[in-house]
Amino acid sequence: MHPARPSARRGLRAAALALTVPLALAASALVATPAAAHGSVTDPPTRNYGCWERWGDDFQNRQMATLDPMCWQAWQADPSAMWNWNGLYHEGIGGRHEERIPDGQLCSGGRTEGGRYDALDTPGPWTMTTVPQRFTLTLTDQAKHGADYLRVYVTKPGFDPTTTSPAWSDMQLLKVTGAYPTTGLYQTDVDLTGRSGRAILYTIWQASHADQPYYLCSDINIGGTAATPTPTPSVTPTPTPSATPTPGVTPTPTPTPSATPTPSPTPTPTPAPGTGACTATVTPVSTWGGGWQGEVVVTAGSSGLTGWAVTLTGATVTQAWNGSVSGSVLTNAAWNGTLAAGASTTAGFLGSGTPGALTATCAPA
Repeated sequence: MHPARPSARRGLRAAALALTVPLALAASALVATPAAAHGSVTDPPTRNYGCWERWGDDFQNRQMATLDPMCWQAWQADPSAMWNWNGLYHEGIGGRHEERIPDGQLCSGGRTEGGRYDALDTPGPWTMTTVPQRFTLTLTDQAKHGADYLRVYVTKPGFDPTTTSPAWSDMQLLKVTGAYPTTGLYQTDVDLTGRSGRAILYTIWQASHADQPYYLCSDINIGGTAATPTPTPSVTPTPTPSATPTPGVTPTPTPTPSATPTPSPTPTPTPAPGTGACTATVTPVSTWGGGWQGEVVVTAGSSGLTGWAVTLTGATVTQAWNGSVSGSVLTNAAWNGTLAAGASTTAGFLGSGTPGALTATCAPA
C-alpha cells in the first residue's frame, strides 16, 4: 500500500522548485535547459511528478531499480522528463485530443517534446497512490496559466496498466470541469463509486494562456484493494491450525446460531437485484458562457435496483459520464446500475445554454 499522501511536503517542494531544479540541473548536468515552470497533477501524483517527488533528491540511488523499477526505466530513458515534470504539454491540438494523441501514447502526450516523455507510456507496475472512491484531484500550476477546463478520465474496469498502454477506447470520461482563474491551484471532486483496484486516472488540463493542453497519467489504487491480498495469506495459516482440532467436533456447527442471524441478511441481497423505486436529484455544479455542468444523484428505494433511468427537465444535455444519455434521459453505466436498498450513485453531464428550473425523475430500468 502506498503511504499517506504528504500534501504539505509536496506543496513546499513544488513551491521551491524554481530554486531546487535549476541548481540540481546545473550540478548534475542532466539537462541542457532548465525545467519549464508550468504544472501537473500533484495529487494523486502523475507518473513523472511521483518519480521526482520520491527520487529527485536521491536520483543516483541504484536501489531505485528494484524499489521503483518504472521510475528507474523512465529516469534512464530521459532524466529531464523527471526534472521537467511540469512540461508535459502538446501545442496546437485545437481540442481534438482523441484525434491528435494516438492510442498507446496518452501518457506521453503523443510523444511530445521530441520524445522526452516516451517512457511514461511503458506499461508496468508503476507506483500507485491509494485513493478512496471519492476524493479531490489537485493540479498545481506554478506559472498560473489558468484553465479553460479539466477533462478527467479513468481506465475502464478490467483494463490492466501493468501489461498494456491505454488507448482512448480504454478510457471512461468522468467529468469536464468549467474554467479556473489564474490561481495556480485547480481542484475537482472525483467520484469512482463502485470501482476498486488498480487504474489510471487521466487528466487533460487545457491551459488558458495558449492552445496548450497537458496530458497527465496518475496511477491509483481505488479503495486500497490491491494491497489487501498481501496480508491475507499471512493470516490464513494461523487460523488453519486452530481449525484442525475443531474437525474432530464436526457437529461444531455452533456456527448454526450464526446461521440464524444469516436469514435476516439473506432477504436483503435478494431484493437488491430487484426493480424497486428510486429517487434522483439534479444540481448545477458550474456554469460558463453557453454551457454548464450538472450532477445527478440516484438513490435506490427499499427494494434496490438493477438499473435506472433519470429524466431531466430544464436541461439540454450534450454529454454525460458515469452513464449514457439519449435526449433528456440519463441511464446507468454497466458498473453503477445495481444498487442495494438506500444506496446512491452519481452521474454527471454537460448542458447547453443555462440551467432552467431543474427537476429529475428516476425510474427503474
